[in-house]
Amino acid sequence: MKILPFKIPKSENSGLIYQEDNEIIFYDKLHQHDEIQISFIKKGSGTLLVVDRFYNYTKNDIFVIGSSIPHIFKSEKNTSEPSSMLSLFFTKTSFGADFFNLSEFEEIRSFFEKSEKGFQITSNQKKIKRLFLQLKQATKMNRFLLFLQLLKLISSSKQHSLSTFNFTKKYTDIEGKRMRSVFEYTIKNAHLSIGLKEISEIASMTKNAFCKYFKKRTNKTYIRFLTELRIENSCKLLHKTKELSINEIAFHVGFTNISNFNRQFKKIKKSTPTAYRKNLFG
Repeated sequence: MKILPFKIPKSENSGLIYQEDNEIIFYDKLHQHDEIQISFIKKGSGTLLVVDRFYNYTKNDIFVIGSSIPHIFKSEKNTSEPSSMLSLFFTKTSFGADFFNLSEFEEIRSFFEKSEKGFQITSNQKKIKRLFLQLKQATKMNRFLLFLQLLKLISSSKQHSLSTFNFTKKYTDIEGKRMRSVFEYTIKNAHLSIGLKEISEIASMTKNAFCKYFKKRTNKTYIRFLTELRIENSCKLLHKTKELSINEIAFHVGFTNISNFNRQFKKIKKSTPTAYRKNLFG
């Protein structure tokens, strides 16, 4: 199944689509699709952008991306190791308009409500992993039965919401290209100085128009968005190395003032960078 920016065309007459991505770099264009997506990271690491927030993902992580939620799985740079992600795509009406409204599915109804913001699964990962690994060799009938088991298990698992608000808007092609250009430029250049005038030009808008446009579509200012990306990048470095000092990490991810870095880190992560690192390595 080929994923196009913001659209996933059905490649077969099937209500449930199974996909494997085995690449050095995952599809890294901002996109949204009608289908709900359940993804298991079999191998690899990188950054996940969901509407208005960034997350670092790694091996064995499991995510649910709701219908029409703009997102990017941005694989780690400078690696020769392939990434691997197993995914299921479906809609609430894939098997009929009233299928999931049947009383038999009462215990998984919360899945669809919570998927509207997207979520990461934080318990039962090993059980979910075992089911995912059976999907490839399963017949279509058995794959459907495994899918129902996954929905039941996910619905009873602990979860962490990915987005801060429900996103139901579908971008036009023009809007999609504009937002994709903004996000791609930001992700690529977050370690550099990016001003509002500069990013507004990337969006082909005036500064004032861009600020209103971005806030309306992400529920936050561009500066806040950029700051959160830099903090996530700093967390990645804190995870990966003890060699760099806190000051070096701050400047490496784009902060020019260590006091501001510490302040923003604590505001977003509810911890100082030093305490965060200590908690990682003891």
